[in-house]
Amino acid sequence: MSDNTMNDNQSLLTDAAGRLFADLAVGRDAEFTDLWPSVDEAGFPLLLVPEGDGGFGGSWKDAFAVLRLAGYHALPLPVGESVVATWLLNRSGLERPAGLATIAARTEGKLKNGHFTGQVSGVPWGHEAAGIVAVLDGHLILLSVDDAVSVARQENPADEPRDTLHFDKAAVAYAPCTTDLLALGALIRTAQIAGAMDAALAQSIAYANERVQFGKPIGKFQALQQNLAVFAEEAAAVNCAGQAAFAAADKYDGNAGFEVAAAKLRANMAIGIGTSTAHQLHGAIGFTREYGLHPLTRRLWSWRSEFGNDRLWSQRLGRWVIAAGADAFWPNLTDRSDAKSA
Repeated sequence: MSDNTMNDNQSLLTDAAGRLFADLAVGRDAEFTDLWPSVDEAGFPLLLVPEGDGGFGGSWKDAFAVLRLAGYHALPLPVGESVVATWLLNRSGLERPAGLATIAARTEGKLKNGHFTGQVSGVPWGHEAAGIVAVLDGHLILLSVDDAVSVARQENPADEPRDTLHFDKAAVAYAPCTTDLLALGALIRTAQIAGAMDAALAQSIAYANERVQFGKPIGKFQALQQNLAVFAEEAAAVNCAGQAAFAAADKYDGNAGFEVAAAKLRANMAIGIGTSTAHQLHGAIGFTREYGLHPLTRRLWSWRSEFGNDRLWSQRLGRWVIAAGADAFWPNLTDRSDAKSA
């Protein structure tokens, strides 16, 4: 497939995603069952599944473009989680459940003779899902929500479901798996953070040009211009880091742990600067329910700690660098940067 064809396909994909996500975000307070069918019917969970298996046949770069838009519109749906869950199930030869397939942020317990006893936690929209994909002891397992002995409904600060489910000797489908599910979750969040940062920046610029104080728009004051410039730099850095991590996922077949760690850490670091600048500029109106800023910033604050906080990814990067040794750091870094996609 030529580069022009791929660009055309991605343009069609992002146009469709942008329109759909914008429409659904308008009704973000609606029930999940009223919103999710539109995403499912559009085929977005099949984004990374090969065409021969009935999917879109997209790349991780395509996934970045779509998930960035989900973040930009503060879409209250687990699009990224369903994309990753469906991709993992397809690769493992396990059948996708009818309905939402999501992923577990944390899995504790044991897998014995095809039965799982333990709990999965931090599950996005767990109580709404048909199946939950988790990784335990080198195996990908598919849990049916109907088999849970208890479901504790929990939410993050943005009111997004992050549930905990307990299982007792639940029969599961499973297959060998070497994929780092935590890293894939961080990859999702990085794309969403990139989109939400861009949206918060756009709202801040628009407000600065509309809000008049002392006879002129506040965006004309140099101090605010400097703050917005720093905000724009941070948003651009997150987008660059996210694109690099998704490109690496294409190069390394989803196993881009080093790039994901760097991208999620960089995204996490940008959130504090971006959200504080946005709210300082907006003042009280930024916190009102009717205004569009707080759905973005509350998600950014929540996503910063999901699928690995600053400390976790800093430690992982540090361990990799130390293990390779000082003399190997730069050659290893450039080798990964120069690697070509298959």
